[in-house]
Amino acid sequence: MSFMETLKGWFGKAKETAGEAMDKVEDIAEDIGEKAAPMVDKAKESAGGAFDKAKDFAGDVKDKVEDKIDDIRGEETVAEATEAAEGATDAAEAKVDEVKDQLDG
Repeated sequence: MSFMETLKGWFGKAKETAGEAMDKVEDIAEDIGEKAAPMVDKAKESAGGAFDKAKDFAGDVKDKVEDKIDDIRGEETVAEATEAAEGATDAAEAKVDEVKDQLDG
């Protein structure tokens, strides 16, 4: 039974060593987490600031685009009004010519 006792001893020692290693890993992970926490918070703050800046920039761009669209729509409205006025003028001139022709007769 000496061989079996040796195997049990090896496995027991391996189990104990593995447990100690896991304890060390947990301690190291905890230390890393504590040291990294301020850096993570700083990164979150920076990301939040960058997001806010990007959001503000996007809002400004949106406003400028809307203004430009309004300007273009205004130009189109002026162009449409000008065309309508020219059409009305042409129609009025045609009517005047028609009435003149009837009077001259």
